[in-house]
Amino acid sequence: MMRRLHSLRRLSGSALLLALCAGLPAAHAAESAGKGGGKPAAAQKSAAPAQSEQFVDGIAAVVDKDVITLRELHEASLRIAGDLKARGIQVPDGQTLQHQVLQRLIMERVQRHEADRMGIRVDDAQVDQATQAIAARNKIGVDQLRKEIEKSGVSWDSYRKSLRDEIRMDRLRQRAVDSNIVISDAEVDAFLRDQRRNPAFAAQTQAESQPQPQAQPEPVPEQAAAPSGPMLYALAQILVRVPEGSSPEQLTALRKKAEGLLARAKRGDDFASLAAASSDGPEALQGGVMGVRPLDGWPDLFVKAVGNLQKGQVSALIQSGNGFHIIKVLDRGTAQPAPARTARAPAPAQAPQPKSQPQRAQPPASTQVTQTRARHILIKTSTVMSDQLARQRLEQVRQRLVAGDAKFEDMARQYSQDSTAPQGGELGWLNPGETVPPFESAMNALQPGEISQPVQSPFGWHLIQVEERRQHDATDEMARMKARQILFERRAQPAFEDWLDQLRAQAYVDNRLEKQQRIQQNNR
Repeated sequence: MMRRLHSLRRLSGSALLLALCAGLPAAHAAESAGKGGGKPAAAQKSAAPAQSEQFVDGIAAVVDKDVITLRELHEASLRIAGDLKARGIQVPDGQTLQHQVLQRLIMERVQRHEADRMGIRVDDAQVDQATQAIAARNKIGVDQLRKEIEKSGVSWDSYRKSLRDEIRMDRLRQRAVDSNIVISDAEVDAFLRDQRRNPAFAAQTQAESQPQPQAQPEPVPEQAAAPSGPMLYALAQILVRVPEGSSPEQLTALRKKAEGLLARAKRGDDFASLAAASSDGPEALQGGVMGVRPLDGWPDLFVKAVGNLQKGQVSALIQSGNGFHIIKVLDRGTAQPAPARTARAPAPAQAPQPKSQPQRAQPPASTQVTQTRARHILIKTSTVMSDQLARQRLEQVRQRLVAGDAKFEDMARQYSQDSTAPQGGELGWLNPGETVPPFESAMNALQPGEISQPVQSPFGWHLIQVEERRQHDATDEMARMKARQILFERRAQPAFEDWLDQLRAQAYVDNRLEKQQRIQQNNR
């Protein structure tokens, strides 16, 4: 169920626009720059929306029992206008910018309420870990990172608050969306069969298997000669959302709007500016940038639309359950494969992996890994189960286990909230990279038979017991894990967008500002 904690991957982009993949420019690798963290100077006067003196106080929107004020909207519009301008994206007119920013604030508020309901919190120690990881990826110290952030016009306190919010929202996504994506063994088998029928697959497999089959490679210089990984695509989108239950007339109008935007993109209008002004996607105010992935990692509809496109080209109109999409290929190229981000362990999303697979015509070099067989107890946080209470409960369980008063499997059946509870918390044999980093780090520090202290992950609090370890030829398992990750990535973004739609539909939203604007237009 779980994949590796990817918030730091995104947040590192918002810190210093890190290149995520060696073969692609950093500008396209910063998939969420401005999503929460590294915003340039907050108050660039020249980028302020029109009628700025109007936003002093008052209510822009009501979300459930929460209020978004006009002042809050105004300040957010100033920040985002400055961010767009700093990245060379044309700032929309004042009313359009306010609309886009208010939609973002509404969705942020709805997600925050859901995180509150699920008891998801991020403390100072976790923010410290995030800043240390970002600094390490930039190969600088935390002090130097702070200087770079403040040099961009963002205070360190504001940056840390943005990091905290981003980590919290990322954990919410993992709990609410990622954990419900199940990739079956049959789907993995079918994917691998399809890949083997692809003439390019054998060459790619051989290229990926030769250099350091298990190491997690450092990014190589852009001038490195030979490609050593899969083809990566940096994509951006404009989404014209079609609300559920739209009438045929509404659908026709929205299609016409999408076709107009496509025509403008095809004739050379700036795609990022079109996205910022007109897209309904969650990444609209980042110029529509969705990130960098292998081609197979994008949703099927996108793969079919962009597979034959070159850098800078724009797809035809794509219709999905969410609406109409226009996709632009920002860049494409090869890079060394990134470390696996799929994680199986503390939850039920990934089905057990079989021991053997059909033989390849040209099998890659053997991949020897140290596997760990472990079990765990998971307690999830909620409004009634705080971090402190969950930790205390696991500490009490651990005391009983260490004293020999109970068996681990019995305590797992009684207390664990994971689907492995009926099996006594048994996770089976785990390969490196299959669990989220906090879990794997704690597990790797244990000797067989040892029980960890309570360990926090994006999914709650764990007690971990290592049962045994072994050296194992994991060639087939690693290939399956890579296939599972690709299939997961294909589903993750559409599932996330569907979840956002459902969350928004369930919330009470009173957009007073737009009501007022419609009344004013009708009175003209």
